[in-house]
Amino acid sequence: VQLQAFGGGLVQAGGSLRLSCAASGRAFSSYAMGWFRQGPGKERVFVAAINWSGGNTRYTDSVKGRFTISRDDAKTAVYLQMNSLKPEDTAVYYCAGRRINVMATTVASYDYWGQGTQHTVSS
Repeated sequence: VQLQAFGGGLVQAGGSLRLSCAASGRAFSSYAMGWFRQGPGKERVFVAAINWSGGNTRYTDSVKGRFTISRDDAKTAVYLQMNSLKPEDTAVYYCAGRRINVMATTVASYDYWGQGTQHTVSS
């Protein structure tokens, strides 16, 4: 599976943006997927995850109620809708795929990674 994230950009605080992650590979629909982010000088951390059916999702506390993860298996894509953006959301965002269909929150749990897309929120 190859993943490519895109959609990042510059947004003012309070604004919205949707990140997309395009996936190649037949097994995509059976994978759990996640989004992570890495701020300047910081470690890569978990943001959101979704299971294979899209019926279960999980979020880090700081984005609950603001971000929504979803997937479209017909288009082999995963999305991260980000609303009420804050300057602390500024980071490079990565999508990730996991062969085991169980949501996970650690970097080491994921098998496939996209290249990352920069997202900046100005105050």
